[in-house]
This record gives sequence, C-alpha cells and structure tokens, in this order.
Amino acid sequence: MADPSTYRPAPGTVPTDPGVYTFRDADDRVLYVGKAKNLRNRLSNYFQDPAHLSPRIRTMVFSADHVQWTVVSSELEALNLEYTWIKKFAPRFNVMYRDDKTYPVLAVSVKEKYPRAFLYRGPRRKGVRYFGPYPKAWAIRETLESLTRVFPVRTCTNGVFRRHEQLGRPCLLGYIDRCSAPCVGRVSPSEHMELVDGFCSFLAGGNTERVMREVRHEMEEAAGDLDFERAASLRDQLAAMDSAMEKQAVVFSDATDADVIATAGDDLETAVQIFHVRGGRIRGQRGWVVETGDGADGGDLPGLLADFLTQFYGQSTELSDATESAVGGNSRAAASREVTLEPVPREILLPAQPEDAAEMTDWLTGLRGAKVTLRTPQRGDKKALMDTAAENARQALRQHKLARVGDITARSAALEDLRESLWMDESPLRIECTDISHIQGTDVVASLVVFEDGLPRKADYRRYRIREAAGGGHSDDVASIAEVVRRRFRRYREDRTAVPEGDDGGERLEGEVTVREAEAGTARFAYPPQLFIVDGGRPQVEAAQAVLDELGVTDVTLVGIAKRLEELWVPGQDYPVIVARNSPALYLVQQIRDEAHRFAITFHRASRGRRMTRSVLDDVPGLGPKRRAQLVKAFGSVARVREAGEEAVAALPGFGPRLAAAVISALDGQAAQTRRSPQSGPPPQSDEAGESGPSD
Repeated sequence: MADPSTYRPAPGTVPTDPGVYTFRDADDRVLYVGKAKNLRNRLSNYFQDPAHLSPRIRTMVFSADHVQWTVVSSELEALNLEYTWIKKFAPRFNVMYRDDKTYPVLAVSVKEKYPRAFLYRGPRRKGVRYFGPYPKAWAIRETLESLTRVFPVRTCTNGVFRRHEQLGRPCLLGYIDRCSAPCVGRVSPSEHMELVDGFCSFLAGGNTERVMREVRHEMEEAAGDLDFERAASLRDQLAAMDSAMEKQAVVFSDATDADVIATAGDDLETAVQIFHVRGGRIRGQRGWVVETGDGADGGDLPGLLADFLTQFYGQSTELSDATESAVGGNSRAAASREVTLEPVPREILLPAQPEDAAEMTDWLTGLRGAKVTLRTPQRGDKKALMDTAAENARQALRQHKLARVGDITARSAALEDLRESLWMDESPLRIECTDISHIQGTDVVASLVVFEDGLPRKADYRRYRIREAAGGGHSDDVASIAEVVRRRFRRYREDRTAVPEGDDGGERLEGEVTVREAEAGTARFAYPPQLFIVDGGRPQVEAAQAVLDELGVTDVTLVGIAKRLEELWVPGQDYPVIVARNSPALYLVQQIRDEAHRFAITFHRASRGRRMTRSVLDDVPGLGPKRRAQLVKAFGSVARVREAGEEAVAALPGFGPRLAAAVISALDGQAAQTRRSPQSGPPPQSDEAGESGPSD
C-alpha cells in the first residue's frame, strides 16, 4: 500500500478550475471518481491527516498510487462527466447504487405485436414498461386479476400464445372474458393496443378518476335501459378498479408529484429507500443497501445523497429514453407515455441537502426539462412520510445484515486464511485460475476465471485455444499451462509498458490528463491478480513460475492445487502446503478451481461439437452456406455429390465449371486421405477422461 504523501501533487500544481479527478492504483485501475468546483481545494482534503478521514476514504488513499484530474468548463459539465465515469469504470470505492431486485414488479412488453402483462423480477430491459415494485408477488397477481376484468389484455407466455394460435381456440381466460383473445383474432393489434394503453394509463394514475367515472356512467345508462346484465358486469368492473386502487395508499390530498428519499446506516453500510409519489399516491417503493464505510448518519450524508441522485436519476432517464425508442412510432403508445411516471419528479424530498445542491438542482432540471425542487420537510404529511421511509430503511438494513453477515464473514475469513497459508503480505482480493481441457490431445482449450473479493467476475473470464503445446493428436498439459500463463502475462506486460495516446494541444501540468487518456487507461485487461492458481501439481507450478520469471512478473503469488489430495503447491518448495480440510481458504480455492474446470469443459464441448459437425465442403473457396445447403438438398449427401461428378454439379443454378471442379477436387482429396488412413483416430471418450489432471 502506498503512502499518500509519496504521490501528493506539488503545491500550486493543481488548478483551481472545476473538474473531475480519479485516484488510481499502480496498475492504473480507477479506484475512485469525484468531481469538484475547485480541484485544488477538494484534492487537498484527501492528503490531510489520515486520522481525520473516514474509513472508506482512508483505505482508498492508501490503496491508490497516483491521482489524475481533468479540467472542464463548468460545474454542470463536471457532474455529467463524473456520472459517465462512475458508470464506465465502476470504481471500487465509489458507492454503487444497484437495485436489490428484492421486490417484484408488474411489467408490460410494449414492443411486442400483442403486448402482455406479467410479473417480473430482475434488471430493466428495453421496450418494457414497469409498474411498482410491489411488496409481494401476490399483490401483482391480485392487481392483474382485478384489472383484466376491465382491460382484458394478454397475460399468457409466448409459448401458450403460439399454441392456441395454432389450435384456433382461446384458452380459459379467453372463454371467461378475462382476455381479449388476440391469439384467435378476436381483436386486431390496434384494438389490443388500445386496451394496453388503458391498462398502463390506469396503473400510472393518469386517468384513474376519468376511467372510473366513465364506467360508472355506462353502468347507470345500462340500468336505465333495463339492461341489468350489462349493469351488473360494469358494477363488477368498478369494484375491481376500487380493489386495485386500494393497494396504493393515499398520502396527500393534493396532486403531489415527488420522490421521498430516506437513509439509515452505520459505520460500514447504508440503506437507501425511495418512495415514488404521483398524484398524491405511493406508486412504488425501491431499496438499496450499499457498502460506504462512512455511515449515512455521519458527516458524509450530503456526499452520499449527491452520489445517489447522480446515479439513480441519470440511469432512470436513460431507461426511459430506451423504452420510448422501443415503442416509438405507435401513436397509442406515444399517448400512453404522457401519463407514465416521470423519471425525475417535480419535487425531491431528502433528509438533508446534498453536496453542491444548486448544481444538482440545475442538472436535475435539465434532465426533466422543467423546474425541480430539492426540499427537506420539517413538519406535516411529507415529514410523516419521510419518517416512514426512514423506518423502512432501518428495517431493510437490519434484514440485509441478518441475511448477509454469514456470506461476508465467510469470504473475509477465507481470504485472510489464504493470505496466512501462502505467506502473502495482503489478502488476495483478485484471484485468477486456469485449467486445461481436451480428449486424447484433440480440441485442446484452456479457461481463465477471475474472482474478486471472493466472488466471480464473469466479465473478465477468458478462453484460450492451445496453439503451440498441442495439435496433431498430442497434448502436453505442463506446456499448455505454460502457454496460457505466457499469453496472459505477456499481455499484462505489454499493457503496462504501453503509453496511451494523448493530446498535444498545449502545456499540461503534471498529473493532468485528457478525457480520452483517462478512459483509455483502464479499458484494458492490464492489472495482475494478487494470486494466480493453476490446476495441477508441482510440474505445472514450476512451468508457470518459469514463465513469470522470463517475463519479469514479480508481484503475483503463484500456487497449484492438486486434485488427489487437494494440496497446494508453491514454486520452489519440495513439499506442498497442507491446508485443513475444513478451512474456508481451501473451500474458496476449490470453488475457484471447479469454476475454471466448468468453464474449460463448456468451451471444449463447444469446440468439439463445431469440429464434429464440419464438412469438407466448408473449406471449398467460394462455396458459402447457401450453396452447401443447395448441394446437399439436390444430391442428398456429400458422398452422392462426389458420385454425380463435375457436370451434374455445374448444372445447378449458381454453379459454374470452376466452382464445380473445386467441389469435386476437395471431395476426391478427402476420399484419398480416408483410404490412406482408414481409422481417423481413437474412439471418443468422456470429457472427464480427457480433462487435464495434476501430475502429482
């Protein structure tokens, strides 16, 4: 860990202009992104007495190796650039607000020809409108049951829809008038879209009273015309709408359009709760728990709120734009968007004012296209709702700690135990593992999996085809391990020595970088792991260490795990490291090794499948997929193509003498090779038989 005093910028070298700064480690990985209206004043706060810094910031400045900054023209531009970089780099020490996805939502797939309403959990997708979230799944099912009596939109899956479309008769919901049955053509796409627009509009609260007033008026007219059956049906529809509306409590008497945000935290984690209030009603609730290290009840609450507003409303606006582009061009859908919940409301109620409140207000106003107000309620109904949201945040934090304490403790204990077992200076926060997979020396491939903080980071997984140490039916597992290590760390060494392209548009201060240089600096797989694991025993470990010595890589701890006794081999040691069977460290290493094994076998099976389905026709120049399919369709098989001869092939549409000669020549060559080698190789075996194992 670096001492902050060793990389503190010289006095007077940091400009006083607005800008964005990044703290980076020795491998140029972004650890923290921040903005400032005065870069010199803000950066000086990080280099004060470490005892005065919060635990999270103190850890960050000691983990960093250098600081860079980019000067911009205004505070608003700095805010936008900070949000962009936090989203791009996902810095470890920035508070990352990701939806906990605990609550289910009611989704409507507006981009489909016949949109459907369904219960959904998970990340947001383009072309889908979401309502909620709801506290329980049964609440969504009851809402759907009530509203489909009024708006009989489709709720079935695509498979059920296609099956009844082929059968020519609707499902049970269609027979009991709970679905308009678009699968059998009872309604046209435009008529079904009208129902979907009414359904979405009612849920969004844009025309609740108008729809209920119209249904009540139709019921009274039907009763006046002595059409009691229709009047009774309309009465049931009114009751269904009342039931749906009762699920959303009335909190204000006026048409309040606001988001209520509350927090609760301790020294390590903070829970954030947001209530979406539209038209005086709570339309949804969302929650997050983030690791901050500062505590929301401490002095950094304004900074935490500023980070939350930036990420939440920036992402919400992008999702809204994506949904609009997915349904654009449909006048009905466009009309329904007018009553959709705005990503940025007119008013945002907060427990305290965020950092740079004036600039934040201007930014939110720009996102909304109308004035936005940030307020801290002191009394009345809005203060009561703020207290309710705060109580929800406290309960969410409590439940999160009860659910997560075991996992967090186990991972931390495993990393610390692994550090002690391998005599490392610090816990291996990034671990990589490689494994080899093949069958009798064919289709030899390797995998590289990455774990950070004890969890898989699948975005950094890599796959390799072994080129030098295998081929022609032979394979050397030790040499294959060496090849993978060389290819992985040669890339790291090249990236470490590469100089990013910069701008020469004027003299710059030491430490100052351009936006392009900052983004190019971390868009690479450059930084090394603290621990690198190979699947094998002493020979594999020694071969891998020889490659690291050759490349001059000295900051990586290498270890091998042997399958037979689950022992750990360290380079240069005559005996393995024996870790207790019940040790969390051994369990973590086994988990990483098994993930590398799974990833390698998956890639090997895919490679073998592609090879076994290849044909000699695939290598004929000028013969594409359509022409190959045409040949097989015309003659029935590849063997019959060869028997037919050049003239028959040349007579096919699109074939000429030259292409026909190339096809027959390739088939003759394959036949001659088959005669010389009647047995192409040993019979196939199971994947487990060919998996590279330890040589211990």
